[in-house]
Amino acid sequence: MNEKRLIELQNKIGYTFNDSELLKTALTHSSYANENKKSGHISNERLEFLGDSVLGMTVAKLIYDTNPDMPEGQMTRLRAEMVCEKSLASAALLLDLGSYLLLGHGEEKSGGRERPSIIADAVEAVLAAMYLDGGFEPVRLFVTEYFGSRAAHSTFTNSDYKTSLQELIQEKAGQTLSYHIIDESGPDHLKSYTVEVRLNDRFIGRGTGKSKKEAEQKAACAALEEITM
Repeated sequence: MNEKRLIELQNKIGYTFNDSELLKTALTHSSYANENKKSGHISNERLEFLGDSVLGMTVAKLIYDTNPDMPEGQMTRLRAEMVCEKSLASAALLLDLGSYLLLGHGEEKSGGRERPSIIADAVEAVLAAMYLDGGFEPVRLFVTEYFGSRAAHSTFTNSDYKTSLQELIQEKAGQTLSYHIIDESGPDHLKSYTVEVRLNDRFIGRGTGKSKKEAEQKAACAALEEITM
């Protein structure tokens, strides 16, 4: 990618890199890196990993500051909604981020520049690059601009954590959620249930309630906290 295009993208995101190599790496998909190993290109996968946490922390702080009266459970749901693939892909489309990516021939031909999973991951990678280059402040400014209105105007009005968790999980193919009662105690008129929720048979959350439904909702809430951290 030429320097003119890099400058163009930096103008869009509102941040000028001290080390432009970080931005170049953030824009390098693994398919391109694998096809050009001799050139020394590094894929954005490690930056994506870091960016996931950087974004989660920044969004959590934004929600905390914007909604002083919002309870913890609702903040958890809102964070999950804001950092999901659909939300990130929307931000990527506003930036036309896909046009700046370095893709392998196969991904290029199959429409990788518009694929939500690829452009959403690229947003996380760019945010990680911004954090490594300039700290949290440029990330905070970016998140406030592209996600701030959603923090102030939540799109949900209830506490259906199971639905939120299901929607978040369904964004990636081959994911299966299941709920399991692991404990049941107390007399019939005062039962207590403990439920575990598992993703592909891997434990991701636990909750206890006076009914199976309540326990499942609390387990889903705990899972949302875990996977959106």
